[in-house]
Amino acid sequence: MPTSPSIATPARGAAAPTRILLADDHALVRRGVRLILDGEPDLTVVAEAGDGAEAIEMARSEQPDLVILDIAMPRLTGLQAARELSRVMPLRILMLTMYDNEQYFFEALKAGAAGYVLKSVADRDLVEACRAAMRDEPFLYPGAVTALIRNFLDRAKDGEDLPARAITEREEEILKLVAEGNSSKEIAELLVISVKTVERHRANLLQKLGLRDRLELTRYAIRAGLIEP
Repeated sequence: MPTSPSIATPARGAAAPTRILLADDHALVRRGVRLILDGEPDLTVVAEAGDGAEAIEMARSEQPDLVILDIAMPRLTGLQAARELSRVMPLRILMLTMYDNEQYFFEALKAGAAGYVLKSVADRDLVEACRAAMRDEPFLYPGAVTALIRNFLDRAKDGEDLPARAITEREEEILKLVAEGNSSKEIAELLVISVKTVERHRANLLQKLGLRDRLELTRYAIRAGLIEP
């Protein structure tokens, strides 16, 4: 008696794919990264965001396992979004960036990122970085490892900690919004604070950074990677 063909079924207990939120302000980059990730059976992109603030909103609604953040994005940078997400949600975070920069790398670690991947080698490193993050293991590109070792050796020799932040997180938020051309009233509405508070933070920024006006604040924001030139 002929037997009917068997139908393949998923193995019992097979783990569900890692659910990923991808945030980058360039649609073409998101499309390329999504192709890489969705091509893997254990990874799936469930949502996309075009800036850091939207990434936080989407993370709250979609509850992903892993968030991949670009560093330079409008409204909130990837670093700012990472700090907020680390505070409020139990998820893993990766930074995907074009910046091979020690300052950003250390800021990413302090913000709670589990890994730092360069866009130039995303096709080679990103999948493994995602898997490492889900195993609670750090993923660092070779240049970052060198920076980490050098920093450790320097601190051991000099007895120094990492330098303190020049400005507070709130001041950084306001600096970014000022540099993006928002008025004090608009910033107050976005951050749900008073115009007077915005003006006080702005005055503190000018004093701390030794700057004179909005133009110099904008130049500083560009150098700090808060906005793109």
